[in-house]
Amino acid sequence: MLIRIDARAPEPLYQQVRDQIVAGIATGELEPGQALPSVRALASDLGINLHTVNKAYALLRDEGYVLMRGRAGAVIAEPAEDGQAQLSEAAQRAMEDDLFKLALAYRARGGGCEGFLECASAQAARAYGALPSSC
Repeated sequence: MLIRIDARAPEPLYQQVRDQIVAGIATGELEPGQALPSVRALASDLGINLHTVNKAYALLRDEGYVLMRGRAGAVIAEPAEDGQAQLSEAAQRAMEDDLFKLALAYRARGGGCEGFLECASAQAARAYGALPSSC
């Protein structure tokens, strides 16, 4: 998987790394059990500080997307691996909170409920590579 970062983007570098790894998992480009590059190797490849990559990996671990295997490094977690249920529930709540914040932001800009649902449906279809009715 090729990770690209943009130093001029408004998102922090660690968030860009995290988001691209999550996208790789979602699209099947990264599969459960697959090892990620070491923190040092990825930082070197991207030309960024190793603490930035470490922060991205820690966030991915805390969200349940990766498991840290000591010297073996970070590996992609199984979606419903035993011992991850509590992390998955916390991650689900966090995603729902993020979705709620997006709905509030949409409403604060004058958007209606129907418009938000249409937008959310279109983005879900984009994420799943499907037509909105099949999501």
